[in-house]
Formats: sequence, C-alpha cells, structure tokens
Amino acid sequence: MPSTVRTTTLPSGEAVQVLGQGTWKMGEDSRRRADEVKALKLGLDLGLTLIDTAEMYASGGAEEVVAEAIAGHRAEVFVVSKVLPSNASRAGVRRACENSLKRLRTDRIDLYLLHWPGSVPLAETIEAFEALRKAGKIRHWGVSNFDTEDMEDLAGLPDGGNVQTNQVLYNLVRRGLEFDLAPWSRKRGIPLMAYSPVEQGALARNARLDVVAARHNANAAQIALAWVMHREGVIAIPKASSQEHVRQNFAALDIELTAEDLADLDRAFPPPTRKRGLEMI
Repeated sequence: MPSTVRTTTLPSGEAVQVLGQGTWKMGEDSRRRADEVKALKLGLDLGLTLIDTAEMYASGGAEEVVAEAIAGHRAEVFVVSKVLPSNASRAGVRRACENSLKRLRTDRIDLYLLHWPGSVPLAETIEAFEALRKAGKIRHWGVSNFDTEDMEDLAGLPDGGNVQTNQVLYNLVRRGLEFDLAPWSRKRGIPLMAYSPVEQGALARNARLDVVAARHNANAAQIALAWVMHREGVIAIPKASSQEHVRQNFAALDIELTAEDLADLDRAFPPPTRKRGLEMI
C-alpha cells in the first residue's frame, strides 16, 4: 500500500492528488446513500482526499452525500464542485455557490469549475469566480469540457490566467485531446482532470487490457486507471460507490506501467493522428 498518494501541481503552486473520488450519479437513490457515504469515507481513510462533485449531480444530492462523508474531516479534504452554465452569470454564480456551500455544509469550495461552456459571456463568469475567490467562498476556480480553442479564449480574458484546471473526458478509448489540448495544457502547467477514466466501467470488461493486467496481477479497470494517472499533469477522478471499488482504485496507485505495457496499450488503443472535437458524456 503506498504511504502517500502521488500529486501534481496547480498553477497556483498547490499540490493536488492524481487520484480523487468522483460522485457522478451519487445521491440519486436514497437506498444507496449509506453505501455511497461509506465508500467516500473509506477513500478518505486510505488517504484519497480529493473529492469531485457538482450541483448538477442528482440536483445537489451528490453534494449532500459528500457533506455527510467529510463531516469532521473538512480540513483534510480538497473539495471540487461545479456550477451549471445556466447559472454562470454574476448573480447566478454567487447564488449557485451559496447553495452548494449549504449542501456541502462548508464555508468554502477548494476548486470551483464552470461545468461546460455556455451562453453567458465567459468574462462575466470569470468576474464572478474572482469575486467569490476574494470573498473566501472558493479558493481556486477552473473549467470543464473546454477544448483548446475555448482555453485560448479564456487565456486572453482579464484574470483568465488564474484558471487552475480543465476537467475533461479522458481515457484509453477517448484519447482525442492528446493531439492538441493535452500539449497546450502541459505547456502552461494547467492539469487536466480526467472524468470517466474507466469509461463508466466499460474498460473493466475490455479484453484488450487483459495481457497487461496479467503482468501486474491486476484487473483491466486498474490498468485503465493506472494509464490515466501515468500521463503527465493528469488527475483521475473515478467514481466508486462501493468500498470494494475504492480499494481497487487505490491499489492502482501501485501499478508501474513499463515501456512494454505502454507500447501494447498504444497498439490496442491508438493515439490520435489528427484533431478531433472534444468528447463529452
């Protein structure tokens, strides 16, 4: 068991873990709530202190699950949440943030993201983020589902350089962003947060991973997750609503992929040779 979870660095200089806990679809069924809370708590006990959520997930229900899981441990946790584009105006961001804070039962969000590009001018959203940051309601802000052109537009705006991350769909079968977005982000020291790193479980059943998995006495899902964490400047945020999945995700930190492994994975899941539009789920 690794004694510490590896980290990467935000543009602010703050270290963040390369493996977090995702909460998409949590809070949707009250019958699963206790198990979801237990899973997140186990992750915290293992040292996985980055938790990703959003106001959209179960219409705030996931944030309430997070609140229950982190009760008594807030100081140890790096909380990421997201605002919907429909709430991205000056007043809307402020109101949405306050509502998220109430559901999370905390006085600050560590990293607050715009969930995807919308119709509100980006400059207005950034102004709102900066106001929240100065007020201490959020510590950092970033974006999600932004392609390279979107990031270029963001970088050209006042205070756009304060962006700390871009959360995107990224895994072995969704490698299109490696053509331009990933190099653009690495050059500027902006980490990518990879959601659905195991393709919502589909990669756990992909036989093309079996050879590499056998070499490491691991399963396919762990290899898919280890591959994402192996990428420079990438943070993986798999969802794990059961304690067994949390343990498996955590164990993936110990997998050190070799040059042979990486070559085999590139043959099985070829990297892009041209620009593709950013994919979303």
